[in-house]
Amino acid sequence: MTSASTPTSVVVDGAYELAEGGRWIDGRYVYVDILSGRLFELRDGTDLATPRQLARLDVPLGAVAPVGDRPGAWIAAVGTGIALLTADGALEWLDRPEDRTPVAGRMNDGVADPAGRFWAGSMAYDGTPGAGSLYRTDPDGTVVRVLDGLTIANGPAFTADGTTMYLADTAVGTILRCRVDPASGDLVGGPETFARLRDGEGSPDGMTVDEEGCLWVAMWGAAAVRRYHPDGHLLHTLTVPAPHPTSVCLHPGDNCLYITTARYGVTNPTAASGAVLSVPVPVGGTEACSWRRPRPATTA
Repeated sequence: MTSASTPTSVVVDGAYELAEGGRWIDGRYVYVDILSGRLFELRDGTDLATPRQLARLDVPLGAVAPVGDRPGAWIAAVGTGIALLTADGALEWLDRPEDRTPVAGRMNDGVADPAGRFWAGSMAYDGTPGAGSLYRTDPDGTVVRVLDGLTIANGPAFTADGTTMYLADTAVGTILRCRVDPASGDLVGGPETFARLRDGEGSPDGMTVDEEGCLWVAMWGAAAVRRYHPDGHLLHTLTVPAPHPTSVCLHPGDNCLYITTARYGVTNPTAASGAVLSVPVPVGGTEACSWRRPRPATTA
Protein backbone atom coordinates (compact mmCIF):
# COMPACT_ATOMS: atom_id res chain seq x y z
CA MET A 1 0.00 0.00 0.00
CA THR A 2 1.25 3.48 -0.84
CA SER A 3 0.11 6.78 0.61
CA ALA A 4 0.63 10.16 -0.97
CA SER A 5 -0.49 13.76 -1.00
CA THR A 6 -1.11 14.51 -4.70
CA PRO A 7 -1.65 18.07 -5.97
CA THR A 8 -5.40 18.67 -5.78
CA SER A 9 -7.32 21.41 -7.56
CA VAL A 10 -10.56 23.03 -6.39
CA VAL A 11 -12.74 22.85 -9.51
CA VAL A 12 -15.83 24.39 -7.90
CA ASP A 13 -15.85 26.19 -4.57
CA GLY A 14 -19.59 25.91 -4.19
CA ALA A 15 -19.85 26.11 -0.40
CA TYR A 16 -22.13 23.07 -0.67
CA GLU A 17 -23.41 21.64 2.58
CA LEU A 18 -23.29 18.04 1.34
CA ALA A 19 -22.13 17.64 -2.26
CA GLU A 20 -22.44 14.00 -3.40
CA GLY A 21 -23.20 11.58 -6.21
CA GLY A 22 -20.63 12.68 -8.82
CA ARG A 23 -21.01 10.87 -12.19
CA TRP A 24 -19.72 11.35 -15.75
CA ILE A 25 -22.70 11.29 -18.12
CA ASP A 26 -22.65 12.20 -21.82
CA GLY A 27 -19.63 14.47 -21.61
CA ARG A 28 -20.61 16.19 -18.38
CA TYR A 29 -19.95 15.78 -14.70
CA VAL A 30 -23.22 15.64 -12.74
CA TYR A 31 -23.51 15.92 -8.96
CA VAL A 32 -25.96 16.91 -6.23
CA ASP A 33 -26.05 18.97 -3.05
CA ILE A 34 -28.18 16.56 -1.02
CA LEU A 35 -29.69 18.70 1.71
CA SER A 36 -30.60 21.63 -0.56
CA GLY A 37 -32.13 19.30 -3.17
CA ARG A 38 -30.04 20.72 -6.02
CA LEU A 39 -28.68 19.02 -9.15
CA PHE A 40 -25.71 20.46 -11.06
CA GLU A 41 -23.65 19.73 -14.16
CA LEU A 42 -20.22 20.73 -15.39
CA ARG A 43 -19.74 20.47 -19.14
CA ASP A 44 -16.50 18.84 -20.30
CA GLY A 45 -14.37 21.10 -22.46
CA THR A 46 -15.93 24.30 -21.07
CA ASP A 47 -15.32 26.41 -17.99
CA LEU A 48 -15.54 23.65 -15.39
CA ALA A 49 -15.52 26.24 -12.62
CA THR A 50 -19.02 27.38 -13.62
CA PRO A 51 -21.63 24.76 -12.73
CA ARG A 52 -25.10 24.86 -14.23
CA GLN A 53 -28.02 24.14 -11.92
CA LEU A 54 -30.37 21.62 -13.52
CA ALA A 55 -32.97 21.31 -10.76
CA ARG A 56 -33.84 22.48 -7.28
CA LEU A 57 -36.29 20.42 -5.22
CA ASP A 58 -37.95 20.96 -1.86
CA VAL A 59 -36.77 17.57 -0.58
CA PRO A 60 -33.25 16.09 -0.21
CA LEU A 61 -31.77 14.75 -3.45
CA GLY A 62 -29.40 11.82 -2.92
CA ALA A 63 -28.32 10.89 -6.45
CA VAL A 64 -29.51 10.59 -10.04
CA ALA A 65 -28.98 8.44 -13.12
CA PRO A 66 -30.06 9.29 -16.67
CA VAL A 67 -33.22 7.73 -18.10
CA GLY A 68 -32.23 5.95 -21.28
CA ASP A 69 -35.27 6.78 -23.42
CA ARG A 70 -36.01 10.28 -22.09
CA PRO A 71 -33.27 12.85 -22.83
CA GLY A 72 -33.06 15.39 -20.04
CA ALA A 73 -34.88 13.15 -17.55
CA TRP A 74 -33.39 11.44 -14.52
CA ILE A 75 -34.28 8.67 -12.12
CA ALA A 76 -33.60 10.02 -8.65
CA ALA A 77 -33.11 8.81 -5.10
CA VAL A 78 -35.03 11.69 -3.59
CA GLY A 79 -36.93 12.47 -0.42
CA THR A 80 -38.42 9.24 0.89
CA GLY A 81 -38.30 7.28 -2.33
CA ILE A 82 -37.60 6.93 -6.04
CA ALA A 83 -38.94 9.32 -8.66
CA LEU A 84 -38.47 10.38 -12.24
CA LEU A 85 -37.19 13.94 -12.46
CA THR A 86 -38.30 15.57 -15.69
CA ALA A 87 -36.36 18.13 -17.67
CA ASP A 88 -38.60 20.90 -16.27
CA GLY A 89 -37.90 19.86 -12.66
CA ALA A 90 -41.14 18.00 -11.92
CA LEU A 91 -41.17 14.72 -9.95
CA GLU A 92 -43.07 11.63 -11.09
CA TRP A 93 -43.04 9.30 -8.08
CA LEU A 94 -42.46 5.57 -8.56
CA ASP A 95 -42.60 4.69 -4.86
CA ARG A 96 -41.86 6.19 -1.44
CA PRO A 97 -40.82 3.18 0.65
CA GLU A 98 -39.26 5.26 3.41
CA ASP A 99 -42.73 6.62 4.21
CA ARG A 100 -43.54 3.12 5.49
CA THR A 101 -40.60 2.74 7.88
CA PRO A 102 -40.87 3.12 11.68
CA VAL A 103 -38.41 6.04 11.87
CA ALA A 104 -38.13 9.11 9.65
CA GLY A 105 -35.60 8.53 6.90
CA ARG A 106 -34.45 9.71 3.50
CA MET A 107 -32.85 8.34 0.38
CA ASN A 108 -29.10 8.63 -0.01
CA ASP A 109 -26.63 7.64 -2.74
CA GLY A 110 -27.64 5.65 -5.82
CA VAL A 111 -26.42 4.40 -9.21
CA ALA A 112 -27.66 2.56 -12.29
CA ASP A 113 -26.09 -0.82 -13.07
CA PRO A 114 -24.97 -2.06 -16.52
CA ALA A 115 -28.25 -3.98 -16.91
CA GLY A 116 -30.30 -0.78 -16.58
CA ARG A 117 -31.56 -1.10 -13.00
CA PHE A 118 -31.26 1.70 -10.42
CA TRP A 119 -29.96 0.92 -6.93
CA ALA A 120 -30.17 3.37 -4.03
CA GLY A 121 -29.68 3.30 -0.28
CA SER A 122 -31.46 5.02 2.59
CA MET A 123 -30.78 6.17 6.14
CA ALA A 124 -32.66 7.45 9.16
CA TYR A 125 -32.34 11.18 9.79
CA ASP A 126 -31.28 10.48 13.38
CA GLY A 127 -28.85 7.72 12.38
CA THR A 128 -30.85 4.93 14.05
CA PRO A 129 -28.73 1.77 13.72
CA GLY A 130 -30.16 -0.72 11.25
CA ALA A 131 -32.87 1.63 9.93
CA GLY A 132 -31.38 1.97 6.44
CA SER A 133 -32.11 -0.17 3.40
CA LEU A 134 -30.93 -0.83 -0.14
CA TYR A 135 -33.56 -0.59 -2.90
CA ARG A 136 -33.53 -1.72 -6.52
CA THR A 137 -35.73 -0.08 -9.14
CA ASP A 138 -36.36 -2.46 -12.02
CA PRO A 139 -36.86 -1.28 -15.62
CA ASP A 140 -40.65 -1.54 -15.24
CA GLY A 141 -40.56 0.95 -12.34
CA THR A 142 -41.05 -1.57 -9.54
CA VAL A 143 -39.10 -0.65 -6.40
CA VAL A 144 -37.84 -3.63 -4.38
CA ARG A 145 -36.17 -3.61 -0.95
CA VAL A 146 -33.09 -5.78 -1.47
CA LEU A 147 -31.33 -5.43 1.88
CA ASP A 148 -32.35 -4.02 5.25
CA GLY A 149 -30.61 -3.69 8.60
CA LEU A 150 -28.13 -1.14 7.24
CA THR A 151 -27.49 2.17 8.99
CA ILE A 152 -26.23 4.57 6.30
CA ALA A 153 -26.36 2.77 2.94
CA ASN A 154 -23.93 4.52 0.65
CA GLY A 155 -22.04 4.41 -2.60
CA PRO A 156 -23.38 1.49 -4.63
CA ALA A 157 -20.74 0.76 -7.29
CA PHE A 158 -20.71 -1.95 -9.96
CA THR A 159 -18.08 -3.78 -11.94
CA ALA A 160 -18.29 -3.39 -15.72
CA ASP A 161 -20.00 -6.76 -16.20
CA GLY A 162 -22.63 -5.98 -13.58
CA THR A 163 -21.99 -9.15 -11.59
CA THR A 164 -20.45 -7.47 -8.53
CA MET A 165 -21.83 -4.61 -6.46
CA TYR A 166 -19.94 -2.83 -3.69
CA LEU A 167 -21.99 -1.17 -0.95
CA ALA A 168 -20.81 0.89 2.01
CA ASP A 169 -22.49 1.01 5.39
CA THR A 170 -20.84 4.26 6.38
CA ALA A 171 -21.83 4.36 10.03
CA VAL A 172 -20.32 0.96 10.85
CA GLY A 173 -17.21 1.39 8.67
CA THR A 174 -17.89 -1.59 6.42
CA ILE A 175 -17.71 -2.12 2.65
CA LEU A 176 -19.81 -5.05 1.48
CA ARG A 177 -19.45 -7.02 -1.75
CA CYS A 178 -22.54 -8.59 -3.30
CA ARG A 179 -22.77 -10.99 -6.22
CA VAL A 180 -25.57 -10.00 -8.59
CA ASP A 181 -27.39 -11.99 -11.26
CA PRO A 182 -27.47 -9.50 -14.17
CA ALA A 183 -30.47 -11.22 -15.74
CA SER A 184 -32.76 -10.92 -12.71
CA GLY A 185 -31.08 -8.34 -10.47
CA ASP A 186 -31.24 -10.80 -7.57
CA LEU A 187 -28.35 -11.11 -5.14
CA VAL A 188 -26.51 -14.42 -5.39
CA GLY A 189 -25.98 -15.47 -1.79
CA GLY A 190 -25.60 -12.96 1.01
CA PRO A 191 -23.32 -9.91 1.18
CA GLU A 192 -19.73 -10.55 2.23
CA THR A 193 -17.42 -8.13 3.99
CA PHE A 194 -14.94 -6.69 1.49
CA ALA A 195 -13.24 -4.27 3.89
CA ARG A 196 -13.74 -3.18 7.48
CA LEU A 197 -12.31 0.16 8.62
CA ARG A 198 -10.78 0.62 12.04
CA ASP A 199 -11.32 3.57 14.36
CA GLY A 200 -9.44 6.59 13.05
CA GLU A 201 -9.41 5.40 9.42
CA GLY A 202 -12.57 7.27 8.44
CA SER A 203 -15.90 5.98 7.15
CA PRO A 204 -16.50 4.66 3.62
CA ASP A 205 -18.79 6.91 1.57
CA GLY A 206 -19.20 7.22 -2.22
CA MET A 207 -17.42 4.68 -4.44
CA THR A 208 -16.57 3.89 -8.05
CA VAL A 209 -14.87 1.07 -9.95
CA ASP A 210 -12.06 1.97 -12.37
CA GLU A 211 -11.24 0.48 -15.76
CA GLU A 212 -8.92 -2.04 -14.10
CA GLY A 213 -11.65 -3.30 -11.78
CA CYS A 214 -10.27 -1.62 -8.65
CA LEU A 215 -12.52 0.14 -6.15
CA TRP A 216 -12.07 3.81 -5.18
CA VAL A 217 -13.67 4.93 -1.91
CA ALA A 218 -14.19 8.40 -0.44
CA MET A 219 -13.27 8.27 3.25
CA TRP A 220 -15.56 10.57 5.23
CA GLY A 221 -13.77 12.04 8.25
CA ALA A 222 -10.30 10.97 7.09
CA ALA A 223 -9.49 13.54 4.37
CA ALA A 224 -8.60 10.66 2.10
CA VAL A 225 -9.57 8.48 -0.87
CA ARG A 226 -8.61 4.80 -0.94
CA ARG A 227 -8.08 2.45 -3.88
CA TYR A 228 -8.61 -1.27 -3.30
CA HIS A 229 -7.65 -4.25 -5.45
CA PRO A 230 -10.57 -6.60 -6.26
CA ASP A 231 -9.07 -9.12 -3.84
CA GLY A 232 -9.59 -6.63 -1.01
CA HIS A 233 -6.09 -5.40 -0.29
CA LEU A 234 -5.45 -1.68 -0.08
CA LEU A 235 -3.39 -0.40 -3.00
CA HIS A 236 -3.17 3.33 -2.45
CA THR A 237 -4.36 6.19 -0.26
CA LEU A 238 -4.72 9.76 -1.53
CA THR A 239 -4.79 12.62 0.95
CA VAL A 240 -7.25 15.40 0.05
CA PRO A 241 -7.50 18.91 1.56
CA ALA A 242 -10.99 18.42 3.00
CA PRO A 243 -11.96 16.25 5.99
CA HIS A 244 -15.20 14.94 4.46
CA PRO A 245 -14.84 13.64 0.88
CA THR A 246 -18.22 12.19 -0.11
CA SER A 247 -18.02 10.74 -3.64
CA VAL A 248 -15.45 9.82 -6.26
CA CYS A 249 -15.73 9.73 -10.05
CA LEU A 250 -13.13 8.93 -12.69
CA HIS A 251 -13.16 10.79 -15.99
CA PRO A 252 -13.76 8.20 -18.75
CA GLY A 253 -11.34 9.80 -21.22
CA ASP A 254 -8.78 11.45 -19.00
CA ASN A 255 -6.89 10.11 -16.01
CA CYS A 256 -8.48 12.46 -13.51
CA LEU A 257 -10.38 11.75 -10.30
CA TYR A 258 -13.21 14.09 -9.32
CA ILE A 259 -14.17 14.27 -5.65
CA THR A 260 -17.13 15.95 -3.99
CA THR A 261 -16.77 17.13 -0.40
CA ALA A 262 -19.00 18.42 2.40
CA ARG A 263 -19.05 21.40 4.73
CA TYR A 264 -21.47 19.56 6.98
CA GLY A 265 -19.79 18.91 10.32
CA VAL A 266 -16.68 20.98 9.51
CA THR A 267 -15.89 23.61 12.15
CA ASN A 268 -13.59 25.82 10.09
CA PRO A 269 -14.25 24.99 6.43
CA THR A 270 -11.89 26.10 3.67
CA ALA A 271 -12.59 26.41 -0.05
CA ALA A 272 -11.96 22.68 -0.41
CA SER A 273 -14.89 21.74 1.86
CA GLY A 274 -18.29 21.78 0.17
CA ALA A 275 -16.55 21.70 -3.20
CA VAL A 276 -15.68 19.67 -6.28
CA LEU A 277 -12.00 18.70 -6.36
CA SER A 278 -9.86 17.09 -9.05
CA VAL A 279 -6.63 15.14 -8.83
CA PRO A 280 -4.57 13.37 -11.53
CA VAL A 281 -4.48 9.57 -11.19
CA PRO A 282 -2.93 6.79 -13.30
CA VAL A 283 -6.19 5.17 -14.40
CA GLY A 284 -9.52 6.10 -16.01
CA GLY A 285 -13.13 5.22 -15.43
CA THR A 286 -16.31 4.66 -17.40
CA GLU A 287 -19.44 6.66 -18.17
CA ALA A 288 -22.35 6.24 -15.77
CA CYS A 289 -25.02 3.74 -16.79
CA SER A 290 -28.64 4.67 -17.55
CA TRP A 291 -31.87 3.35 -16.10
CA ARG A 292 -33.54 1.71 -19.07
CA ARG A 293 -37.24 1.05 -19.25
CA PRO A 294 -38.46 -1.90 -21.33
CA ARG A 295 -39.41 -1.16 -24.92
CA PRO A 296 -43.12 -1.47 -25.73
CA ALA A 297 -44.03 -4.75 -27.39
CA THR A 298 -44.51 -4.55 -31.15
CA THR A 299 -46.95 -6.48 -33.23
CA ALA A 300 -46.25 -8.01 -36.57
